[in-house]
Amino acid sequence: MMNMERLEAIVARLPEAERVDIAEWGDHPTFRVHGKNFVFCDQTATELSLKLSKEEAAAVVATDPAVNPTGYGLGRHGWIAFSLEEGAGDERWAQVEEWVRTSYTLVAPKRLAKMVLEEDADP
Repeated sequence: MMNMERLEAIVARLPEAERVDIAEWGDHPTFRVHGKNFVFCDQTATELSLKLSKEEAAAVVATDPAVNPTGYGLGRHGWIAFSLEEGAGDERWAQVEEWVRTSYTLVAPKRLAKMVLEEDADP
């Protein structure tokens, strides 16, 4: 399965999330909930940016050499950028899914974020 297919499958499990391609950015996809972006990526989903808490973002940047603060000043607000090679293993994809879900809960309306947080808390 290609990166974009895997990313879209993760996003499809999030309530009211949608893909919006931005013409002004060369049709690069974004993933949004109620008009708020929670993932930016290129067309192949090999370059991604998403939001974490400031603390988690700092920890991830410090411990994962593939991750950097996102440019345009967004890094100081918890946005990270990373490369995800085609064929990345299941362990890396599990991490990406956790980050996507976290990013979603940080920007989604509280009632939707609560649904995801409760689902993640169930064993």
